[in-house]
Amino acid sequence: MLQAAMLRRGLLTWASRVAALLVLLCCCLSLLYVMTCSPPHSDDPPLSHALPRAGPDRPGGAGPGMGPGAGGTGGAGAGPAQSGGPPAARSYQALLQEREEQHRLHISSLKRQIAQLKEALQERSQQLRGVQDSLKRPDGGPAPPGAAGLGEAPGARSQQADLQEFLKAQLLRAEVSAGARLPSEYAVVPFDSFTLQRVYQLETGLTRHPEEKPVRRDRRDELGEVLEAALRALNSPAEKGPAGKEFAPSDFLEGITRTERDKGTLYELTFRGGSSSQFRRLVLFRPFGPLMKVRSERLDTAAVPINIVVPLSRRTDKFRHFMHNFREVCVRQDGRVHLTVVYFGTEQMSEVRSTLENTSREANFKNYTLLQLDEEFSRGRGLDVGARAWKGGDVLLFFCDVDIYFTADFLNSCRLNAQPGKKVFYPVLFSQYNPALIYGSAEHVPPVEQQLVIKKDTGFWRDFGFGMTCQYRTDFINIGGFDIDIKGWGGEDVHLYRKYLHSGLLVVRAPSRGLFHLWHEKRCADELPPDQYRMCMQSKAMNEASHGQLGMLFFRHEIDAHLRRQRQRPDAAARKT
Repeated sequence: MLQAAMLRRGLLTWASRVAALLVLLCCCLSLLYVMTCSPPHSDDPPLSHALPRAGPDRPGGAGPGMGPGAGGTGGAGAGPAQSGGPPAARSYQALLQEREEQHRLHISSLKRQIAQLKEALQERSQQLRGVQDSLKRPDGGPAPPGAAGLGEAPGARSQQADLQEFLKAQLLRAEVSAGARLPSEYAVVPFDSFTLQRVYQLETGLTRHPEEKPVRRDRRDELGEVLEAALRALNSPAEKGPAGKEFAPSDFLEGITRTERDKGTLYELTFRGGSSSQFRRLVLFRPFGPLMKVRSERLDTAAVPINIVVPLSRRTDKFRHFMHNFREVCVRQDGRVHLTVVYFGTEQMSEVRSTLENTSREANFKNYTLLQLDEEFSRGRGLDVGARAWKGGDVLLFFCDVDIYFTADFLNSCRLNAQPGKKVFYPVLFSQYNPALIYGSAEHVPPVEQQLVIKKDTGFWRDFGFGMTCQYRTDFINIGGFDIDIKGWGGEDVHLYRKYLHSGLLVVRAPSRGLFHLWHEKRCADELPPDQYRMCMQSKAMNEASHGQLGMLFFRHEIDAHLRRQRQRPDAAARKT
């Protein structure tokens, strides 16, 4: 019995040991299977964090203290030939190689695109030079074969010829060298005028300002590019010559520009020349493509007098103010002006003659003509008589009114923007609001010279008026002059304007920063026909004040009531306390 019990106890001990060994063996096999067959876990750190950086003390990315070829689960130093590393490291190495290959392919693609763009840019530059050369040739034909480069392919020459034809067609269609016959004044595309600091534009609307300062960034970049191109052209050896003047931005006087939306943008820039009467003008055109130089002109206005024609009936006080401005600008500053005054009636005629004689004596001025018409006042009739009374050949005419203030810069603009047989100038003047409303009362109104500020609250561009104009006498006679059947106020200027639009002459319509219409109370006569009376009343309403100022006047009772309520509120609060 004792031997059986001992044998049974030995068998149990041996069986327990065998079971423990089997369990241990299964655990080892399971661990080995997990380590060798399981894929990398999704929570592994990113590639840039999992791979240590190679450095002087980390050859191949091995950790410190490891020899070459040593590595751990995070080491990436083993190359592709070292296949004995852990599976996770080999997977990261493959991803790294794939990324590097993608970057190499992307860099190669970018290099090819850059090379193609450089080639296209060079080709466009050659085409533009070819277009400019063809514009300089009298026949205007395409460049000779091979002129754009030796070995040029026929397809490239064909594309260049097509581009030349397109740009030339755009230039010929636009109103650059000649005017187009327009159906009415509403078809005219007006110019914007600009200087180095400001742009003067006729865009309408309550939020629009008569001047733009600072100029928008896109507009500033556009006009800056045009100015730089003009200066490069003027300072080129072909334009300047061996001893010519070096032009700088400070020589830029004024420019005008307009965009015809189906053709392109025209720029005319005027620079000071060697003397006060010499100027240089650059005409540039952008046909929705590269900027093109159309022509360069040398202008000398020393021998270009202006005959200022002024119709007048009574209003002798306004005439005295006009002659004060005339004496300062035309006699003392300019000196190349003739004055023609056409007076209607006999009343106050002696005062007008006395004012002219005093100016002649004090300023030593003899270039004036006084004509008298014993008939009813008609502005068109007076201007027509004054223009035809000139007997000294062709002359530049400036039709003016007695309530107009102008500067010497405007006289230069008048000479530069009118050309016999080619161009007439219709400046848009800045019309002054009622100074008593602008400055609060008549007692606070400053002198006239200080009132002439182009701002939204001081006036507006009189874009509906066509009475002030500069044109040569031959063009005025050939066009047929004014319609002298129109009596009284308004209408005659629009008829003349339409005649010029139908004539084929280039009509330059642009705001002029040196031409002002001084405010005066407007009276609309009962004798006017209904259409003229309506036009007169509309003009009267627009001349008083800005939209905001008129609104403040219209709602002044509500504003005063609000102020009274505001003053009463503290008293009511004090009584409650």
